[in-house]
Amino acid sequence: MLSLRLEKEDERLIREYARFYGMTVSEFLRKAAIERIEDEYDLNALKDYERRKNDGELELYDHDEVWSRP
Repeated sequence: MLSLRLEKEDERLIREYARFYGMTVSEFLRKAAIERIEDEYDLNALKDYERRKNDGELELYDHDEVWSRP
């Protein structure tokens, strides 16, 4: 279980948003937190890919090369 302190205006905004989308506050906060973590994970994976691509660590193939492979 978690406890969270919010300013009254922030609490009102969160409650109204959750209600508008038919969620409880807990459901909304859980979903928002998980999405944030997933977004950061995806961004880090993309940054790693770009770094490896720029460092020449990846072997890249175009569409025709992929389909012509045995």
